[in-house]
Amino acid sequence: MRNTKAFKEAVAQTLAELAHRGVTLAPATVADTIEKNISTVSERLGIQVRSAWRYFDASAMADSLAKSVQSYEESSSEKGVGEAPMPPLDNPELALVLAGVPDSLAQTGGDLYAVIINVAVSAWMAGHIHGEDGCTGCDGNRGPAGHDWEARMRTITEMQPNITKWFDRDVWTTAVNDSGFTVTRR
Repeated sequence: MRNTKAFKEAVAQTLAELAHRGVTLAPATVADTIEKNISTVSERLGIQVRSAWRYFDASAMADSLAKSVQSYEESSSEKGVGEAPMPPLDNPELALVLAGVPDSLAQTGGDLYAVIINVAVSAWMAGHIHGEDGCTGCDGNRGPAGHDWEARMRTITEMQPNITKWFDRDVWTTAVNDSGFTVTRR
C-alpha cells in the first residue's frame, strides 16, 4: 500500500492540512495512521484496499489527528508536552551544531548516517547541559566544578563572534555545497 501513488498523495495532503492547522507530526506517524485507517475501511467493508481510497478525506484525517494532539496536550500535566524542546532562537551552541554539518559531511565523505549521529549526540549533550541549568533537581548534582550555561554561551560567542550566521539558510546551504555535497530528493 505504501508504494502506491494514492498513499503518497494521501500522506502529503494530510501533512499539508495539518500544517494549515498549525500541527506538526512526523510523516511516519501520519503514514502509519493512514495505513491503519485504510486497512480498517477495507476490512470492514469487505472491499479491496484500492477501493477504500474513495472514502479517504485528508481534511477529515487532519482534523482527527489535530484533535488527538490537542486532547493529549490538554490532558497532560506537563508544560510543553508534545513539543520538541527548542533552545532560544539565537543559541550559539545550536549555531555550532549547524556549523559542524558541512565539515562533518566532508570528513565522512558524505556519510549522512555519521553526520546525523554527530548532530544528534551534539544536540543531546547541549540540551542536557542547558536542561540542567533549569532543573531544580540537578542543583548540587553537577560536582564541584559545575557549569555555567550563560558563561558557556558567552565563550562560544567570543570565540566565534559571527556564529549566528549559521541560522541563515543560505549561508548554511552554501557551506554544504562548498563541501562538495548537496541534498536532493529523488
